[in-house]
Order: sequence, then structure tokens, then C-alpha cells
Amino acid sequence: MLVRDFDFELPEQLIAQQPPAERAGARMLVFDLATGALRDAHFTELPSLLRPGDVLVINDSRVIPARLYAERARSVRQTAQPGRIEVLLISELSPGEWKALVRPGRKVLVGERLHFFTQARQQLLAAEVIAHGEFGERTLRFDPVANFYAALDELGHMPLPPYIHRTDAMADRERYQTVYARERGSVAAPTAGLHFTEPVLAAIRERGVTVAPVTLHVGLGTFQPVRVERLDEIELHTERYTLPAATAEAVNAALREGRRVIAAGTTVVRTLEHCARAAAGPELTAHSGQTSIFLSPGSEFRVVGGLLTNFHLPQSTLLMLVSAFGGYGRVMAAYRHAVEQRYRFFSYGDCMLLA
Repeated sequence: MLVRDFDFELPEQLIAQQPPAERAGARMLVFDLATGALRDAHFTELPSLLRPGDVLVINDSRVIPARLYAERARSVRQTAQPGRIEVLLISELSPGEWKALVRPGRKVLVGERLHFFTQARQQLLAAEVIAHGEFGERTLRFDPVANFYAALDELGHMPLPPYIHRTDAMADRERYQTVYARERGSVAAPTAGLHFTEPVLAAIRERGVTVAPVTLHVGLGTFQPVRVERLDEIELHTERYTLPAATAEAVNAALREGRRVIAAGTTVVRTLEHCARAAAGPELTAHSGQTSIFLSPGSEFRVVGGLLTNFHLPQSTLLMLVSAFGGYGRVMAAYRHAVEQRYRFFSYGDCMLLA
């Protein structure tokens, strides 16, 4: 298949620029996997659509304020207002070393030093550029500090996606984060999880559903467009994940007993399906690792039996994954329905349940 097979017309006004007034206030398109039938619903109906015995797997990765603004070393001494370099941290390669996107990339060379200041001109971080990559990628080595993440919290901005045409606000520190976020490391939210509230989670548990976490730190692939024409040419960047023992046990028991495993988001799908392929035997085992798994039409799903997901960008690998799960023609028809019914798209938008 070709990447352009996953294109669709999306009016710009349907791209959500703000979260809904209430966290659980999204609409939800219900997609019947058995028949392909569609029903317009509301996210608050989710508990009633899950079955006792289901295992709902969530991604507890926490978004870091990964967008920073730096000054180049030779600009720091200038009396005029120095030009800023935008730095988007992507993934931690080792303690103190980060892969990042920089803009404008052509100005930032290997060996240069970048300095990060508060508005009061207090320098909290400094880094050396130690490697150069394609499309604005750089590897940065930060000078040791007492508490890197505390400095990041003070300097950084929430890394809102480029299709949100505004700067981040204080409210995004809370709303661009799931209520169950625990493990720091993502540079984009696992957006299907943004709809959940504690009362909704309580109702799901009261329904007899097990809620179990995995961790997958969302990385570079979220920001990079697909630059090839054919699906078989796509290579995703690696992302770090952890499958806890209790979650592996809950998923294994569900699969043995014929109960459903419902993934809250494509990051959960990728984690579970990667772990199934990495397992030495028929059952998942607790471990941490890295995955670059790409799921597209024709891929086998060994674990996931249901999926809650937001509406994704045209020609994106996430849309390809959803099309693999629900069927290419049926998913593209569901997206046409969503456009016709004026669902809100992308990170702060509405959602779809395929089950």
C-alpha cells in the first residue's frame, strides 16, 4: 500500500485547538468490530460498553516540559537581544544525553554550546552539541546539575503538537497530561488517555474491569512526517517501554480465559503487540526495552481485542495502525463519518472505540 492511500479531507476548523471544557466531555464514535456499524456516543458511556472481565491497559507515561529555548555560546556575550534556538527534547539516550530536534537546525553545529536561561537571566542548564542527525536532529550532552527535571520544570514548555496554533498555557501543564501519568519521559501525551477522569476509572473498575498500566515514552515519531511513499519503506524511531509484572499476569490470564484486552491508545497497542512478538513463549513476561514496531494493514494482532483511540492525522502511521486493527476500508469510512458529523480531531479532540 501507499502512504497516500491514508489521506482524507479534513477541514481545518475540526482540528481541536483547546481541550474540551470537561476532561471527560469528548464525543466518542463507537465502531463495532464484528459488523463495522457506527454509533455516535459520548466518552462517559465507555464504562457501560466494557464487559466484566475485560482488562483495560493504560499508558502511565508522563509528558515532560520538553520544549526549551536556548542561546548559542557566542551569542550570550552580545549586547543585542540574542537569537533563540528552539530545542525539543525527544528521548534520553543515557544520563545527561538527549536526542533533540533543534530549530533553526542549520545554525547549530557539533561542538557548540547552548545555554538555557530563566526570564530573570539565571542560567539553569547548559549543553554541548555532540552529534548531528537528519531533519534537525541533534544529540545534546547536558552539564551535570543537582536536579535536571526541576530545572526542566522551570525552563520548559509543554510540547504541544505543531497543529495546535498557539503557545502552551498554564492549563496545558495539567490538561496535556493523563490523570494517571506517573513515569516521566514522553514528549507528547498518549492522547486517548486524556479523556479519563477518576470517576470514570472508578466506574470502569466497578464494572468488573481490571485497569492495568504499561509505560511507553512517546518520542520522535509523533513529530516526524512520513517521508517515503510505500508502507513497506517506513521505519519508526525506537521508544522506551516497560511491561510490569502485574500487567503481564492480568493480560496473560485474560487471553487464556478468552476475555478481552482493551488498549487505551495506540501506544498501548504497540507495547503489547511488541511484547507478544518478543516473548520466548506464548505468554508475556515483565521486562523493559525499546520498540520500533510498525503495524499496518495485514499485521496480526496477538493481544489487543479492543481499542480506544483519538482521530489521527492524514497519512500518519497511527492511522495506519488503526486501519490495520479495524480494517482499512471500514476505518476510512469511519473517518469520513467523523468529518461529516464534525467530530474534533487530534490530541485535544474526540475519540473512537473499536470493540
